[in-house]
Amino acid sequence: MVAGLAFLATAVATVFAQATGVRYSRSKAPHQGAWTFALALFALASAALATAASTGWDRGTFRAFYLLGAVLNVPWLALGTVYLLGGRRIGNRVRTGLVLFTGFATGVILAAPIHGVIVRDGGIPVGKDHFGVLPRVLAAAGSGVGAVVVFGGALYSAIRFARRRTPGAGSLAGGNALIALGTLVLSSGGLLQGVVGQDEAFTISLAAGIVVVYAGFVVASSAARPAAAVDDADKARRTSLPASVRGSASTTSTRVGNL
Repeated sequence: MVAGLAFLATAVATVFAQATGVRYSRSKAPHQGAWTFALALFALASAALATAASTGWDRGTFRAFYLLGAVLNVPWLALGTVYLLGGRRIGNRVRTGLVLFTGFATGVILAAPIHGVIVRDGGIPVGKDHFGVLPRVLAAAGSGVGAVVVFGGALYSAIRFARRRTPGAGSLAGGNALIALGTLVLSSGGLLQGVVGQDEAFTISLAAGIVVVYAGFVVASSAARPAAAVDDADKARRTSLPASVRGSASTTSTRVGNL
């Protein structure tokens, strides 16, 4: 069960990263670039979990899973939200700090001594059982602050679009609400531990959370398509519009709430 759900999470994250990567290649929007990188980290962390659950844990898979999943993934996902809500100037400053954090955290996790024995078939290793204080502080700070930013940004965008009466606003609100819900699901593994067990709870929340977030992305993104089609038709009919006006009309439809 654990391996299967981890492989599912890997597949969804890979498809998700490909979708945001295509958008980034076309628009060069920095939030799409940040999300693509974050989702790639998520996919690699899930792949490490799936591999370890299938063939057994060792120190290498544990370090990779902890670094990519527990420390780096959520902060880079949150950077996309910062770009959207704070603008490029603030986003670039946060990105600079995040790059430094990424380099420092990578060095710490790769060099930190691992205490005790990583049991090959002993289930998902717990950071507090094998790492010292600094790696666990980095994980708590990165995942905790990042999750608050992602959830808060998605919830804010959902409320903002829910108040609008423009076409597509309902889809944008619903999509962002799903993203906020997915963020909560990703953090809810502890609620299921007493029912299905610790490892099963973690992988259920992992797979379900990324599926819900991806569903939110699809729902919110679909709201931009009609607007884009209208803009293209309008430009075809009224080619006498100034270039600056045509450009602004075509670019506003690509800003999809928290996406």
